[in-house]
Amino acid sequence: MQRAPAGFGIGLRRPHYRDVFTTPRAIDWFEIIPENYVGYGGLQRDILARVRERWPVVSHGVSTSVGGPDPFDPEHLKGLKALLDYLDPPYFTDHLCYAAIDGRRFHDLLPLPRTEEAVRHVAARARELADRMERPLALENISYYAIMPGGTMSEEAFITAVLEEADCGLLLDVNNVQVNAHNFQQDPFAALAALPVERTRQVHLAGYIVERDMYIDNHGAPVCDGVWGLYRATIERLGEVPPTLLEWDTDIPDLDTVLDQLDRAREVAAGYAVRDAVRAEVAV
Repeated sequence: MQRAPAGFGIGLRRPHYRDVFTTPRAIDWFEIIPENYVGYGGLQRDILARVRERWPVVSHGVSTSVGGPDPFDPEHLKGLKALLDYLDPPYFTDHLCYAAIDGRRFHDLLPLPRTEEAVRHVAARARELADRMERPLALENISYYAIMPGGTMSEEAFITAVLEEADCGLLLDVNNVQVNAHNFQQDPFAALAALPVERTRQVHLAGYIVERDMYIDNHGAPVCDGVWGLYRATIERLGEVPPTLLEWDTDIPDLDTVLDQLDRAREVAAGYAVRDAVRAEVAV
């Protein structure tokens, strides 16, 4: 099995295919969207093979529809399993959402009704998916812009219940915490405190845009100050720095701009390490 990611990584994106091999700046690991590689050869599989030789690579799916009503697509799972076997990561990730109904794919990550029935449904499918991929699964808290009717649970309670029943990990997207809290008039730090952060396998940081006072999670801007604050709080709660990924998926800038944000994450983590060391000295 490939070694687990540690430290600070970025998504492997086409505009950076050549530059990642020549930059003198630190990149500790990469994340790929498997849908960009399953069924494809050519340059992108070539680049993936070269990246895999040098860095840990993990897979972050966007179309499996873990919470959806349709049976899993057997062809998709076959391709995903082959890719995971090739990469051999210690876990794989997807989203706590649905993305298709009656065979129609929405190309979006849509929120589920927050009910006990939905908890049981999603948890069973998450266990099935992990079993079929033969490795642990971690699910991401999504951003959303409407609440499904009929819900009886808060977002945080729903996520906690699904992860506990499925016994799977959390991919904690800190930007999504900030976006959802603003759009639904919540305290983002209270929302973070209510999540099962102890199950975190990996953290995502990203940027958003503002449209008519609504935050839109577009992964196309620098990380905002509020998200950096939530990231600090996450590290404090965990008592360690989790594997941290900087996402930039739209309006993708040059690699150095992305790595500037990654270095900011390193600085935040280093600040925690210094404070922790000072506390230990004082305790002695």
